[in-house]
Amino acid sequence: MAKDTTGRLHVTVKTGGKRKLSSKLWLERQLNDPYVAQAKREGWRSRAAFKLIEIDDKYHFLKSGQTVVDLGAAPGGWSQVAAKRIGTANGKGKIIAIDLLEMPEIPGVTFAQLDFLGSDAPARLIEMIGGRADVVLSDMAPNTTGHRKTDQLRILGLVEGAVAFAAEVLNPGGTFVAKVFQSGADAALMTELKRDYATVRHVKPASSRQDSSERYVLATGFRGQPAARRESTETPSS
Repeated sequence: MAKDTTGRLHVTVKTGGKRKLSSKLWLERQLNDPYVAQAKREGWRSRAAFKLIEIDDKYHFLKSGQTVVDLGAAPGGWSQVAAKRIGTANGKGKIIAIDLLEMPEIPGVTFAQLDFLGSDAPARLIEMIGGRADVVLSDMAPNTTGHRKTDQLRILGLVEGAVAFAAEVLNPGGTFVAKVFQSGADAALMTELKRDYATVRHVKPASSRQDSSERYVLATGFRGQPAARRESTETPSS
């Protein structure tokens, strides 16, 4: 082991056997990531918990008694944070979570193993919510191909789906948070969000790896029924 620039011991993983270089690099990054170690110490299921903690500490959108939807929830870090902050342990609020992968039970969280892009997903989710939501969270990310433009389009497709879903279920004044990746392809998405929410901003928590193009879009103050739908349902003046 050697020390890094902060003085911490740096763990190096040996190559060999069946371990690929990409696996070696990922494992090294995990072993040397202070947020991974902190998550284990504090009982969070993933380092991603700190991203939501940081965003909410600054913008304060998670409140006691809310109904929260967590899209792409596994392994459960964001659901854990939301459950603590809305007070599910005290019988307050409700969290509905889905993911393609299994997720061990979290007290106060209703989970379904479900493909968000599946044709039956929106109806299933709305049924699980049993009304409207105050916050929609999306930490969804597609499997990467290694081709940057393809991966950007895939994540954008997921975010666009999450935006449309949030517009269906959010209460007026609601909040939408989603993972995106920095690119020029999301200009139309930002325009749509700015139309339907009072405030829209990009945020990059300190716990988001600095060498990653990952960032989050935070939209607060949902205006209610989306403008595009309002226009299509308005009665033409005679």
